[in-house]
Amino acid sequence: MLLSTYGSRGDVEPLVGLAVRLRELGAEVRVCAPPDEVFAERLAGVGVSVVGVGQSARALMTGAPPPSKGNLPRRAAELIASQWQVMPAAAEGCDVLLATGAMPAIAGARSVAEKLGIGCVTVIFQQLTLPSTHRPPLAYPGRPFPPDVTDHRALWELDAQSIDALFGEAVNTSRAAAGLLPVDNVRDYGFGDRPWLATDPVLDPWLETPGLDVVQTGAWVLPDERPLPADLEAFLDAGPPPVYVGFGSMAVSAGDDAARVAVEAVRAQGRRVLVGRGWAELGLVDDRDDCCAVGEANHQALFRRVAAVVHHGGAGTTTTAVRAGAPQVVVPQLADQPYWAARVADLGIGVAHDGPAPTVASLSAALGTALSSETAARAKAVAGIVRTDGATVAARLLLDAAVR
Repeated sequence: MLLSTYGSRGDVEPLVGLAVRLRELGAEVRVCAPPDEVFAERLAGVGVSVVGVGQSARALMTGAPPPSKGNLPRRAAELIASQWQVMPAAAEGCDVLLATGAMPAIAGARSVAEKLGIGCVTVIFQQLTLPSTHRPPLAYPGRPFPPDVTDHRALWELDAQSIDALFGEAVNTSRAAAGLLPVDNVRDYGFGDRPWLATDPVLDPWLETPGLDVVQTGAWVLPDERPLPADLEAFLDAGPPPVYVGFGSMAVSAGDDAARVAVEAVRAQGRRVLVGRGWAELGLVDDRDDCCAVGEANHQALFRRVAAVVHHGGAGTTTTAVRAGAPQVVVPQLADQPYWAARVADLGIGVAHDGPAPTVASLSAALGTALSSETAARAKAVAGIVRTDGATVAARLLLDAAVR
């Protein structure tokens, strides 16, 4: 099996869970992913070989100009060219390829599978890019939808046109070089006939849409047995549960002030603070002993020991907090994150912050609700009903697809 992705930690981590379950069922697994050291170490830790594709995801997200309609086509072309350089060899002997990540990465991977004559399955980790009649699509950077167009079907037609405008040339140029015919709808080609949705049906319920055959497997989560660092254990043991604040792979809209705002807001609630450095490189604002900073750590274990989790609303972080029964404050930065914030609020397990750059007052107010006994009880109740077998379900389905 070849598992292919390009994106941030949230695009790679689910493949760790799937890869382990596939290996338990006797399959050989390889992964194509961005060449970031943290991804390679994570996959090597479970015995899975990794082939680097494209440039560093961290460098692209934190050091390069933000995505725009001017640079997205070039970035797509560079990524797809990199896929064609390494994926045919990586897929040697494989029966099926699983494609996920950004749309050009999905379309590029599917094209490689088509050229090699092997099966391909597309999976996504949030439903907002699937053309459902129940909601509008997300707009791409620099390509807003006309404000007078509100019909969902019309908006999804515009979405397909945007994807073709941004990525069509890159996809079809590479296909022509490989002797493949062009595709006239990159989005529909990328998703294929039966896309998979690897999310929990409680947190992310899929509403059936005519003409769209979606398989919802549940989230792909590998139980993480790694111990917490000794200094972090000591901090946790030294007082009541702290509030964790971290923004994962995001460059936070509040910028250099984000750590100060977070620490002051948590302290205003009379709580200790645990700052997750993340790619935004958040740090401590003073040397008081009620605050600790942490880098890479086992979030499954950590979130079970905190009073609440303040985060950006990535699918992976949201799911991990839900499974841990931790109340949440979601401060969405972009893309699908407002959706996850809304789902947290709708389920009564936390608060959706209004906007990406909180103040001390706004974040403290949100924490006041998240730290209430009612929210804590609801978070624990929801944790008891989410699925835990998503990666196993997907592994068996993928092996079935390989046999077919």
